[in-house]
Amino acid sequence: MTPPLRVLLTGAGGQLGRALVASVPPGVELIATGRRSGDGLVALDLADAEACRTAVRSHRPTWVLNAGAYTAVDRAEAEAELALAVNAGAPRAFAEALADTGGRLLQLSTDFVYNGSQGSPYRPEQATDPLGVYGASKAAGEAAALELAGARVLRTSWVYGPVGHNFCLTMLRLHASRAAGREPLGVVADQVGCPTATHTLAAACWRAIGVGTPTTGSGLEGRILHWSDAGVASWYDFAVAIGELGVVAGLLDQAAEVRPLTSAEYPTPARRPSYSLLDCSGTRAALGLEPLHWRTALAAVLGQLRDAGNPAPGGAGPEPGTAGPP
Repeated sequence: MTPPLRVLLTGAGGQLGRALVASVPPGVELIATGRRSGDGLVALDLADAEACRTAVRSHRPTWVLNAGAYTAVDRAEAEAELALAVNAGAPRAFAEALADTGGRLLQLSTDFVYNGSQGSPYRPEQATDPLGVYGASKAAGEAAALELAGARVLRTSWVYGPVGHNFCLTMLRLHASRAAGREPLGVVADQVGCPTATHTLAAACWRAIGVGTPTTGSGLEGRILHWSDAGVASWYDFAVAIGELGVVAGLLDQAAEVRPLTSAEYPTPARRPSYSLLDCSGTRAALGLEPLHWRTALAAVLGQLRDAGNPAPGGAGPEPGTAGPP
């Protein structure tokens, strides 16, 4: 009998982590960790490198799926030490311990490792050049992870889902409040990329570690993978679609007016790439997953919210024009 695949998952209480927990394939023994224990989670502080090494030595996972991260893009400019500890120190500690135990690492990363200066989708093999502390910390985490033989990095973009703090839930809340007062929303229109729903990203993660695909990962030639939903959008486009499809899903009585802003009109502490579309063609072929257009994936997420009886999503999240990447 084939032994179960033992996966140590970080960030299991976050939006991606919860999608991964909800979609655990058969044959996987999951050790789900989060910042705090409870609700089936084992406590693991990613800022504590020794705790990360100890977790690997104690559980001896086949894979560490590092979905946890410091994601406060603007706050990272003032909290560089913490961002680096979580986003670079943790993957380094995992890689060091896994080199001893024989396990492997899937490191989640972001489109913010690119500077956004080119006008065509970024390929996995292209050099990184982040604009701020957050992107730099994630790029350092990639480098640390790839020091482990057999490790993989999966970059993604503009992640959102039916739980957690994200642009979609914030926009739903603001559409509801602004439409009632006939007050328009201002959202940045000159930053371009692609939204990615947590349920499609979770499926890609499981495939990337060889679960649920006939090739068990053998079709993956590169160690750096790109995954997002299909299509292209600005944050303005995404905000408009959230309003339109929120009405269709019955989550909103009406959508607010959305007005396009330039990045100069909405200054933030951290610079964002103006173009961060990822070339996912090679990853999609290797994983054997058909991409969903981002609007189709968005409609599915809004349907999940409706079916969960959550007609008025709340919670904090990025304000208009400030994206919350993974």
